[in-house]
Amino acid sequence: MRNEESTARRRLGLRMGAALGAAVVVAVIQPPAPAAPDAGSWTTETVAPGVRVRAGVLQDADAKPVWTVTVQAPGSAPLGDRSWADATAGRLRDAGFEPRVERVVWPAYADTPHGTMGWRVRVGSYAASGEAQGTREKVAAAGFTAGAEWTGYDAQQPADQESVHVAVIDPARFTGTVAATHDSSVADRETTSSVAAKRHSLIAVNGGFFVTSDADGVQGTMAGISAYDGELESMAAGSRAALVLADGGRHARIANLTSTVTARAGSSTYAVQGINRVPGKVRNCGRPGATPTELPRQDLTCSKADDLVKFTPGFRAELPTGPGTQVVLDADGRVVSTGPRGGTVPAGGSVLQGIGAASDWLTAHARRGERIALEEVVRDTSGRRVRLDSDDSIVSAAPTLVKDGRIAVDAATEGTLDPKNRSFGYAWSNVRQPRTMAGLDKKGRLILATVDGRQPGVSEGFTLEEAAHFMHSQGAVQALNLDGGGSTAMAVNGKLANITSDATGERAVGDTVQVLP
Repeated sequence: MRNEESTARRRLGLRMGAALGAAVVVAVIQPPAPAAPDAGSWTTETVAPGVRVRAGVLQDADAKPVWTVTVQAPGSAPLGDRSWADATAGRLRDAGFEPRVERVVWPAYADTPHGTMGWRVRVGSYAASGEAQGTREKVAAAGFTAGAEWTGYDAQQPADQESVHVAVIDPARFTGTVAATHDSSVADRETTSSVAAKRHSLIAVNGGFFVTSDADGVQGTMAGISAYDGELESMAAGSRAALVLADGGRHARIANLTSTVTARAGSSTYAVQGINRVPGKVRNCGRPGATPTELPRQDLTCSKADDLVKFTPGFRAELPTGPGTQVVLDADGRVVSTGPRGGTVPAGGSVLQGIGAASDWLTAHARRGERIALEEVVRDTSGRRVRLDSDDSIVSAAPTLVKDGRIAVDAATEGTLDPKNRSFGYAWSNVRQPRTMAGLDKKGRLILATVDGRQPGVSEGFTLEEAAHFMHSQGAVQALNLDGGGSTAMAVNGKLANITSDATGERAVGDTVQVLP
């Protein structure tokens, strides 16, 4: 690692502002890039020719995170405006507390404002969470809504420790394949390590966003574009970052992708807006006609009153039921039957389900024995068509981290935060979390990386900006953020290598990226 990425460079500076009564205003400087471990602190394992895994702990001896109590801003927001912060600090002082007001600045994203994001009010600094919890109860008894927090998760100060794993796959030397997979069914969830063990993988990481609740659709189905073995198994949520693994991973690239699917019956056409999802429910939004927004919106489920959805043989579960029309197609796309929604996808065939106007279109145009042709088109933002063959796969998440060799986090464009709404996506994007990342260096080598998080004093994780800096430090000229949080997992030789953050253990996920011998 280069000297300029040493621990000293990570040290966060704080400028003390004017006092507001007994409160202190802390003007926070934007944090520098995460440090790299000292050269001797890495452990390196060559798993196969052209496949290497390195692990290390990013440490900053000068970081002194503590437990504190944070007062909630209006609307359940983590930050408020200056007038709210000053008034709240005054009320806390009147109640006998010694608050501090902290200024929080925007990270260096490519598509958000600069300067002050907002203000927060805190009370106390404690070595143990129990002490902070005791103060929180007193603050709550005085009429405030507050929570106990670990400042090691703040972007405005350095983390003391972050545990990272980095796998590098060199297609010039590696003779195996790299592929995204949903394993047995696109409607199932499995842990990354269990899929890796089953497939005898060398390396595996979790993949893209997926449905985790029955209220949002079928659990395990992807909430963004995905393709396995050359088959498109879900559609894009707007234009979001994706890792395209062409030719078994020998030719990989990262690009923002969109997808369109058109159903044609005779001279009439209708737009298919989903693959393998519940009609009317669009997780992460990003589809035409979706409400309340057609833009990508992380962890929001939008609705569509008129919706045509395709189901593939990869959907090995009971089909969604409810109002609307269902058409079963054979392998040649000819109508086998029409009727109510439900049942299963026939082997080698497919199913169309429509609600609203899409149901009316199916009823009017689906004739037994006649063909309904489906044209699927995937394009990048330059308009270039991405053609899928049997050894191609796609895994998608958000946002872009590094583009053309430069750090370029487009968090607002890809819908992981909203500059106009401080309560949306703040913790997801701007607080340290476990993260899984993928990138490509200038030699075309694939970089798969994880950072553990949500472990105070052990491993805090990365913000999106820190994830971008870290991937850049590893040589990535293109990089994206994959699913993270409790989903973050890396398996080496079929065994879990990192410490996942869910209390229940490794999380079962939607798809994964597998490096296969």
